Amino acid sequence: MALTEHERESFLAEPHIAALAVDAGSGRAPLTVPIWYQYAPGGDVWIMTGLHSRKNERIGAAGRFSLMVDRVEPTVRYVSVEGPVTGTSPATVEQLREMSARYLPADKVDAYVDLAWKSHGEQVVVRMRPERWLSSDLGSV
Repeated sequence: MALTEHERESFLAEPHIAALAVDAGSGRAPLTVPIWYQYAPGGDVWIMTGLHSRKNERIGAAGRFSLMVDRVEPTVRYVSVEGPVTGTSPATVEQLREMSARYLPADKVDAYVDLAWKSHGEQVVVRMRPERWLSSDLGSV
């Protein structure tokens, strides 16, 4: 059964690991990779990635991407969202901290942010406006 708008936005706002998919170019299947993301209901989705990463290159070329998040307990549920890129900007350490706090235990955030900020190279934030949604709750199968 498809989720309501409120259910799908609330589910996407939870800290799931997303599968990002983007056109990988002629003769290739889509580039699909796991990624952390941030979302608040009614807003844009945003991700952080390396400025010179293949993800950023392919997103720039395609101008859009998809994210899919799912869970298997207590029910099998998923949300997939696709839309145009609305902006790309240099990442800030505050954004890295916000994203890290979404996924890591509080006592691990500072150490991770320090390490990531120093070792991951230039990062960018890519924003996407959700345009097309697919969702379902398959119940407990």
